[in-house]
Amino acid sequence: MEEMEEELKCPVCGSFYREPIILPCSHNLCQACARNILVQTPDSESPQSRRASGSAVSDYDYLDLDKMSLYSEADSGYGSYGGFASAPTTPCQKSPNGVRVFPPAAPPPPAALAPPLPPPRNACLTCPQCHRSLVLDERGLRGFPRNRLLEGVIDRYQQGRAAALRCQLCEKAPKEAAVMCEQCDVFYCEPCRLRCHPPRGPLAKHRLVPPAQGRVGRRLSPRKISTCTDHELENHSMYCVQCKSPVCYQCLEEGKHSSHEVKALGAMWKLHKSQLSQALNGLSDRAKEAKEFLVQLRNMVQQIQENSVEFEACLVAQCDALIDALNRRKAQLLSRVNKEHEHKLKVVRDQISHCTVKLRQTTGLMEYCLEVIKENDPSGFLQISDALIRRVHLTEDQWGKGTLTPRMTTDFDLNLDNGPLLQSIHQLDFVQMKVPAPPILQLEECCTHNNSATLSWKQPPLSTVQVEGYILELDDGNGGQFREVYVGKETMCTVDGLHFNSTYSARVKAFNKTGVSPYSKTLVLQTSEETQSEEQTLPFPVPLERLQLRRMSPFSSTLNLQPSFPGRSYFELRSSAHQLSLHSSLQSLNSAVAWFSFDPASAHADIIFSNDNLTVTCNSYDDRVVLGKTGFSKGLHYWELSIDRYDNHPDPAFGVARIDVLKDAMLGKDDKAWAMYVDNNRSWFMHNNSHTNRTEGGITKGATVGVLLDLTRRTLTFSINEDQQGPVAFENLEGLFFPAVSLNRNVQVTLHTGLPVPEFYASRSAMQ
Repeated sequence: MEEMEEELKCPVCGSFYREPIILPCSHNLCQACARNILVQTPDSESPQSRRASGSAVSDYDYLDLDKMSLYSEADSGYGSYGGFASAPTTPCQKSPNGVRVFPPAAPPPPAALAPPLPPPRNACLTCPQCHRSLVLDERGLRGFPRNRLLEGVIDRYQQGRAAALRCQLCEKAPKEAAVMCEQCDVFYCEPCRLRCHPPRGPLAKHRLVPPAQGRVGRRLSPRKISTCTDHELENHSMYCVQCKSPVCYQCLEEGKHSSHEVKALGAMWKLHKSQLSQALNGLSDRAKEAKEFLVQLRNMVQQIQENSVEFEACLVAQCDALIDALNRRKAQLLSRVNKEHEHKLKVVRDQISHCTVKLRQTTGLMEYCLEVIKENDPSGFLQISDALIRRVHLTEDQWGKGTLTPRMTTDFDLNLDNGPLLQSIHQLDFVQMKVPAPPILQLEECCTHNNSATLSWKQPPLSTVQVEGYILELDDGNGGQFREVYVGKETMCTVDGLHFNSTYSARVKAFNKTGVSPYSKTLVLQTSEETQSEEQTLPFPVPLERLQLRRMSPFSSTLNLQPSFPGRSYFELRSSAHQLSLHSSLQSLNSAVAWFSFDPASAHADIIFSNDNLTVTCNSYDDRVVLGKTGFSKGLHYWELSIDRYDNHPDPAFGVARIDVLKDAMLGKDDKAWAMYVDNNRSWFMHNNSHTNRTEGGITKGATVGVLLDLTRRTLTFSINEDQQGPVAFENLEGLFFPAVSLNRNVQVTLHTGLPVPEFYASRSAMQ
């Protein structure tokens, strides 16, 4: 009940309605409050006078009357009715409910100071809630109907709030009521009931009920019968449908509603009660949902608090781990400093020891020579003088060969490079990463064309989670397991070579570093009959609807993927013999035809692209590497490169490589590439800068180099002009490989993809 209280308060005074009246805009006002906010207007500016002069303005012409009350929260506190030129400027104020209202007009000045009498004026009333204005007629406020129903609701509400469930006969401190007599309409405590309402005689027939039940019955006061506003002595008996108001018989007899449709008051009362009940049912459902939503929000508050504690603990643990790692690194660095310190001390101490010994020897030699000089025996002196002179010179030479230069500096040639770490610490921040939402298949962009089906998808409109790529899956057409047919960043993929008259199911999911999203809705596709050859393009209607697809061969087991937008794609085909029926030896190779081009994003800056990134050359004399957009991890794949220009006998290289291969050296110089480099006379295979299998036969302008990657047998084979060049170049290949070429400015090549396996390999496979 407390929530209803605001509905029962006047927007002007903020108190419960007293003698409420109903305005034409369906809002209510106290009669006294309505009288206080009246504004006087000249007769010449009233809607009646304008109507009399020929302007058609209805009693409820709100579009015109709204001009009189243009107020907003940004007003300075003063306003005037712009629709009336002579309307006084009246300061406005706010009611307790926050609605702008107008105070009563100021009292008239003394007669001596009063200006000349203005022309007759009409009263204008503006609703303080919707700001719609209207001019009162000669009846004034009596022309508005009294809202007796609202009065009854307020009376019951106040009675229910004020009624105390205590005894009404206790003289001093009323005790808690025990019963209520419905006939006496009195609450009794147990002592007063025994004393004043004994269960004998006439009182024995009275019905005693619990106090709560009695309070509810007390609220149900008799219904007040409302009277007509135009004829106060007449009760409402009919309802005017056009005016949407109750009327009396006298209103009908006077002719005001004679041409209007009227119905019985009781019937319309029941009808409107039924309509209000139905409307309340819908509103009740919304209120129930709102309550459930509030419970959800309160649970979210608790969950947020719990997650905050958990996240803070995780953050502290992560920071402590960083501090521990820093402390361990600090200990390692200090150990290196200590080792350097010990090394320097050892070198200096060794030099001190060596120099001390040599100085002792030198001093001894000097003292011995001085003693020899003191001798007076010439023959004896001459016998040893030559040897002593040589020893002295030799010792002197030994001191002159850097012996007196320190072998170690006192400075530590160590400088801690902490700049990147400090920068990383300053850049340490939170990354909001969640699992992506399921992608949405864009049915209006999905279509079929000839033997291909194009699927398109997107992220949900309100999703802000970063997506790193998508995974498209297709079943085998017989209700078997799904298999990945495309992994990449593109949002559109073309699948070709499906069986005729088969049902396929397709679905897609997104992924990022956090994880993989749920699958999208499954799209069921029905391929067309083999006899259909005319071209058609059909949009997909809705998920799980059948769609006519077409292809050129009913026996092909290939899935041909062609991204429709630039960017690197990853191709992986998973199939098994029991899922697809194979027809020829070529098809038994389980080949997967892929269309792709060179990738400018990963190529060296010196590479020059043309022909939709299918033709490349270089502006440098040094070899530069360019990769294809498509990576392969399974299946059999073949592509060719035609030599458009070949000058000065360069050595271009062709093959496959990892994504992180060196881009500024010949293909095969590192361990990330497997290649064949070739000149005009011969070729070599190269991997990790190891050259093998020199083979006669080179290339010229117009030649074609073929690259055949068989990841089923894990081999790589090359051909020149459709003839195999040398033996199988590389074996035991495993992982993800991208087509690759290295060239300089003397070579220009064009890429050709989507090709069948060459005959030399197909025949060899058939024999095996």
